[in-house]
Amino acid sequence: MGIRRLGRPAGYNYPTGLNVAIAANTVVDYLVVAGGGGGGALNGGGGGAGGFLTGSNHPVTVSTPYSITVGGGGPKAIGANDGTNGSNSSFSSFTSIGGGGGGYQPGPAIAGTNGKNGGSGGGCGGSDVSAPRRSGGTATPGQGNNGGSSTGPGTTTGGGGGGAGAVGSDVSTPAGVNGGSGSASSITGTPATYAGGGGSGGRDAPNGGGSGGIGGGGNGSVDGISLSTDGTPNTGGGGGSGGRGTPSAYFDGANGGKGIVIIRYAGATQRATGGTVSTPSGYVVHTFTGDGTFATNSDFGSITYSIN
Repeated sequence: MGIRRLGRPAGYNYPTGLNVAIAANTVVDYLVVAGGGGGGALNGGGGGAGGFLTGSNHPVTVSTPYSITVGGGGPKAIGANDGTNGSNSSFSSFTSIGGGGGGYQPGPAIAGTNGKNGGSGGGCGGSDVSAPRRSGGTATPGQGNNGGSSTGPGTTTGGGGGGAGAVGSDVSTPAGVNGGSGSASSITGTPATYAGGGGSGGRDAPNGGGSGGIGGGGNGSVDGISLSTDGTPNTGGGGGSGGRGTPSAYFDGANGGKGIVIIRYAGATQRATGGTVSTPSGYVVHTFTGDGTFATNSDFGSITYSIN
């Protein structure tokens, strides 16, 4: 925080160079985003976004290390499988839950699987007219939103993965649907959006794939044109899902995006270690894109005054 110099009143004769340490606030702001879920294959659902937790004025202790865990994205579904859930991220007492994997459809006239539960829920797998409808995965309260479900009597592809800011889109046709949008944060000094859900793949020509939610969600596959795409690394975005080509070519899902942990405190002087350090106006920011340790220095909670 630096040194503030106080002038000596006229007529007083006390020692010069006296330094006085005064306690300051020992608090930080934080953003903890878990890894996004992998997208499902075979008319699958988009992967759910990693759990999103943010807050301010969280107390920390001077001269103390805090372990940081950054969750990996869930692996994509290959062949006849659901997408895999992302891994948790954590800092101090806060744990964000990995995004739910997207469901899939095992075969014609067979009901798809439900999306998996997570920070945000994965989208459901597709269903045929004669097969039961399926549901998107359920989100962790306060961290995200549910995945999309299949609705109506028609043949469908999978639902969209849930995002931190919105639910994944429900699906009622063979066309892919969008993942839920993420949530914005300016903790680094620059506004950015994290934890978007994955879009679902299109089923049969000419049905296109759904788009990933804003905040790193991957796109669903487009029939005969392109494969699904991964969630963006260090956003916690869900992976896009695979659809079905013509006449019966199935596409794999895509990987979820890795999470991120960001911690900042007020001031212009670095008073802790760990992560990649930046200094936007008025703050010091520690960004973790992988596991590490945030450790406060011995002077983290003090301001030194010097009397001349």
